[in-house]
Amino acid sequence: MEWVKLKEKLPGFLKKYRYAALVLVIGVVLMLLPSGTTSKQPETNSTQTVMTVKDLQERLAVILSQVEGAGQVQVMLSEAAGEETLYQTNDDYSTGNDTATTRKDTVTVTDAQRNETGLVRQVNPPRYLGAVIVCQGAENPTVRLAIAEAVSKATGLGVDKISILKMK
Repeated sequence: MEWVKLKEKLPGFLKKYRYAALVLVIGVVLMLLPSGTTSKQPETNSTQTVMTVKDLQERLAVILSQVEGAGQVQVMLSEAAGEETLYQTNDDYSTGNDTATTRKDTVTVTDAQRNETGLVRQVNPPRYLGAVIVCQGAENPTVRLAIAEAVSKATGLGVDKISILKMK
């Protein structure tokens, strides 16, 4: 009896809400379609390019030799500390009878080949102590200023930590 009443009301209901039903059907069809993109694994440090101090010195020498009036340039950087990788940790604090204990565990991630690596939270760039720049155009104050500013921006050193000398 109920089915008969429902069958009689269905055409009127569909006519009244046909646009909403059409949007609903299209939405369901779109959700069922494959997206065509695959999930990419996050890159590990082994595939990322890490710039060493020697690489930075060479790149700086090439770039600084492009400065007008600088001529041939050689760069030496001294490191205070190398690149530092900080890993995510789980910290567990517990207190008992007059004692407090702390436990730190490094969070590890397992890839498809079942290799475990630490979850990298932050990578701090190397810190430098100072820079020595030797160039042909060091007698020109404009060239010295341009070189000092460029090295300061590239390394994070203050201008007072950069020495610019004239080449023989």
